[in-house]
Amino acid sequence: MDRKKKLRNILFLFGIGISFVWTVQIIFGYTPLLDQFLNQFVQDINGTFVYSLFRFLTGLGSRQFLIPFVLLLSILLLFLYRSILPSIVFAGGILLTHLLNQLIKLKVERTRPSILEEANATGFSFPSGHAMISLVCYGLLCYFLNQKMKRKWMRKVLQIVTTLLVFFIGISRYFIHVHYMTDVVVGFVTGGGILIILIYLYERTPTGKKHQARLP
Repeated sequence: MDRKKKLRNILFLFGIGISFVWTVQIIFGYTPLLDQFLNQFVQDINGTFVYSLFRFLTGLGSRQFLIPFVLLLSILLLFLYRSILPSIVFAGGILLTHLLNQLIKLKVERTRPSILEEANATGFSFPSGHAMISLVCYGLLCYFLNQKMKRKWMRKVLQIVTTLLVFFIGISRYFIHVHYMTDVVVGFVTGGGILIILIYLYERTPTGKKHQARLP
C-alpha cells in the first residue's frame, strides 16, 4: 500500500471514529465542542458577499437541481457505456443515499440552527444531506467519467474539480447557517463510505471488471 493511500485510509478511519462520538453526543443532547466554537462565526454574515456566494453553491446540491441533473447524466452514462448498469448504480446510489440520510435524521432528531425553506433547509439537521448526497452524486459521476478519459491529466483535473465542488457544496450549509459543522463533516464521512461501497460492488460485476480492464 502506498503512503498516500495509507494516509487516506487513516484519515477516513479517524473520520468514522469522530463521527461516532459526535453522533452519540448529539443523541444524548450534548453539543459537540466543534459546534460550540464555530457556530458563533456564521451568525452575522447574512447579506454579505460570502453569504451570497455560498447561497449559490448550495443550490448545486439541492433537489431542484439534482433531480433533473441525475436523470440527464443517467442517460448520458447509458450512451457512454452502452450498458444500463452504470446508470442504475449512479441514480440508484443517489436515491439510496437520500433515503439513508432521511432515516438517520429521523433517528437522531437534531434541530437545525435555522430554517431556510428556499434552500431545502427544513426538517432535522444531522447529518447534512447536501454533503452526503453531493459526495455520492459527484463522486460517482467523476468515477464513471474518469474511465472514459484517455489522458491522465484530464482525469486529474476532473478529480480536483469534483473534490472542490463537493467540499464547497457541503461547507455552504454551514456558512448559510442551516447546518452545524458536525452535520457537514459526518455527511461527508457517511457519503464517502457509501461511495466506496458502491464502487466496490460495481467493480465486482462483469460490466465493472470489463471497463476496469480497459483503463490506460
